[in-house]
Amino acid sequence: MQKKIVAALALCGAGVAMAQSAGTSKVELWGIVDAAVRHTNNEGAGKDGLTKMIGGGMSQSRWGINVEEDLGGGSKALAFLENRFDADAGNSAIGAPFFQLSYVGLQGPYGRLTAGRQWNVLFDVVTSTYASFPYSPYMEAYKPELGMAMGARTSNMLKYTFATPDRSFVGSLQYSFDENNDTKALEAGLPASAAQVPAYVAGTLGGGAWKTAGGYLRYSASGFAVGGGYMRTTLPGGTDVDAWTLGGSYRTGPWYFNTGYGLNKAKYATVTNPIQGFRNLVDGAILGQFWAGQTNGGFQPGDANKRQLFKVGVGYQLTPQLNLGAHYFRGKQSGSATGASNGNVNFYVAVADYAFSKRTDAYFGVDHTSISGGSALVLDAASGARSRTGITVGVRHRF
Repeated sequence: MQKKIVAALALCGAGVAMAQSAGTSKVELWGIVDAAVRHTNNEGAGKDGLTKMIGGGMSQSRWGINVEEDLGGGSKALAFLENRFDADAGNSAIGAPFFQLSYVGLQGPYGRLTAGRQWNVLFDVVTSTYASFPYSPYMEAYKPELGMAMGARTSNMLKYTFATPDRSFVGSLQYSFDENNDTKALEAGLPASAAQVPAYVAGTLGGGAWKTAGGYLRYSASGFAVGGGYMRTTLPGGTDVDAWTLGGSYRTGPWYFNTGYGLNKAKYATVTNPIQGFRNLVDGAILGQFWAGQTNGGFQPGDANKRQLFKVGVGYQLTPQLNLGAHYFRGKQSGSATGASNGNVNFYVAVADYAFSKRTDAYFGVDHTSISGGSALVLDAASGARSRTGITVGVRHRF
């Protein structure tokens, strides 16, 4: 439940700016606090079990401010801020900007135009049309589908969203600016600057700039929804990555069915000199961060340039309080020159979610990942493991 706190702005020195009635404008403070205990096996060099508390099992903990101002004539001004944090330790989300989302815009009879750091069109169409679970778009602790979303959020973005009056058709177009974020400064300092690549990659991923262009379109009616999206990302070294997704879902009574497909293809330039090789190295490191990590698909890209993911899932509301969901993902990686990073990955996840109220729920999830294929295709470099099972138990509260 979101809380209207218009009057509280006066305490922040914004009383003059809010010389409007609460009926024409609103400011909402909202949030999610989620903490869980997660156990996984095959961790580290010893392939040991690991039990830890995580700051978000079903959802990443966050708080935000949502602002709307009525401009009359069916138009309004918008502003949105969202900070994400780890509830287990209280710190801001590691490797992310303080505000994961921050945008301002205008909405009227002909659509919505927003500017800032926003969800990209790949994330929008998947979570709105064929989300993995009916009660939560995805499981934060285990989300292979997010590994195909090219970071899910994009900075410096202009986004135009439109819909028919009944919202049966909804679509969006996006474009983001790279702001001259390229590898030229690193190239000038080679070979010594090669040591700076990890910091450069982290800075770029933590709110940095890159060029994107894309869009999506979805249709929904009578419990049925179908949609698709495309986005091209130009990485700092000049590599274009084309991303496609297509899928649908169907709701009937207590049942929810969904399926989807995603593809990422990196178009690395042919290496004809050391500089081009370095550019490809930097872009590969950035793409690898999108593709790797336990929560984002959990296997190493190596020198592969193409990844595909097929997903199918089902949800069932057993009682008004208890929701059950299960999902299967099949990943395929290819394009490795040596073949060592080509192969297939199976992801399985099942979750039971019990709602104590509209705002508070508890959940229990089990997931398993198994890999087959080339010798370099592993979950992570530290363990070299090719399979892993996880168990997650947690509580989530929304306000």
